[in-house]
Amino acid sequence: MQVLLILLGIVVLIIVVMLNTVVVMWVERKTLGHMQDRLGPMRTGWHGWMQPFADALKLLGKEDLVPEGADRRLFLIAPLIAFIPSVLVYAAMPWVQQIAGMSFDTGIFLVFGVAALFPVGILVGGWASHNKYAMMGGFRAGAQQISYEVPMILAAMGVVMLAGSLKLSAIVEAQAGVWNVFTQPFAFLLYFICVLAELNRVPFDMPEAESELVSGYNVEYSSMRFALFFVAEYANVFTLSLLTTLLFLGGWNGWLVPGWVWLTLKTYAVVILVIWVRCTLPRVRVDQLMAIGWKLLLPAALLNVLLTSVGIVTNVVVLVGLEIAAAVPFVWVVSRLGATAGDDVRAAAKAAREVSV
Repeated sequence: MQVLLILLGIVVLIIVVMLNTVVVMWVERKTLGHMQDRLGPMRTGWHGWMQPFADALKLLGKEDLVPEGADRRLFLIAPLIAFIPSVLVYAAMPWVQQIAGMSFDTGIFLVFGVAALFPVGILVGGWASHNKYAMMGGFRAGAQQISYEVPMILAAMGVVMLAGSLKLSAIVEAQAGVWNVFTQPFAFLLYFICVLAELNRVPFDMPEAESELVSGYNVEYSSMRFALFFVAEYANVFTLSLLTTLLFLGGWNGWLVPGWVWLTLKTYAVVILVIWVRCTLPRVRVDQLMAIGWKLLLPAALLNVLLTSVGIVTNVVVLVGLEIAAAVPFVWVVSRLGATAGDDVRAAAKAAREVSV
């Protein structure tokens, strides 16, 4: 009976993940449409809500091609390597204890460990495609994962230190009074920037970078193998938005309405924030991507761990003051990076023109 219950939970989980992926796709298209003063999908269903299903049917009708010279086995399994972690990561979520009768005391590390497999699928797919653009996209994904996963984990460590536990349910329960986004605003900023990079979203969508790599790591994929990459990316958007809600926004804690309603609303609020950033910011260069990760976010995340330690041995008021004091100059530095982006390239181009004259 226990085995059947676990299997049923897995089936329900996969269905929920796929349905949430469809919802996130539709929400992104409509949100981007309205932000860009257009309507977005309108023809298929009410306000285009069936457009993702139409896209799936179209992809099912495409021919599944394998490029000449590609490593066939790796090429075929790479989409699965990218997709499976987007479902497997839910094994550490707090409600698994009610579904399967088990829980993980180190749930947050399991989430980060499983999520780290997604870029492996991208790297394998890019390398196996026998295409220079795909290979460059795969290598960029690997470098980006390493550069931003470390500061993301360090940013989450502040939350773990405050809760005194690695268990996600304990972290949520510790926010029953005050959400961590208010006691750890600096950590939330760092974490959210790293989430954008881990999701390969604008301004950190370097593994795809259509203007540079045609379509990046998935340029040689078609049919449902391309769809698996696509679904995995959007499933990860929802998953990391959910994790952000659990770590910083109080999880299911709220008032008047049931906890699952609060959890859903907060998660989709983070999803819309991710989409909003895509609509607002331009893509950074690959050298800027690496510099932001290693020279800015990593030292800032280490500083946040130190500030959290000081706040724990003193009191919450001191912690909030230290976090705000660190967040203000950090925001200024990031804004200056955006204002001066490309200055070095323009200066080099100007010097080259002067030399040629």
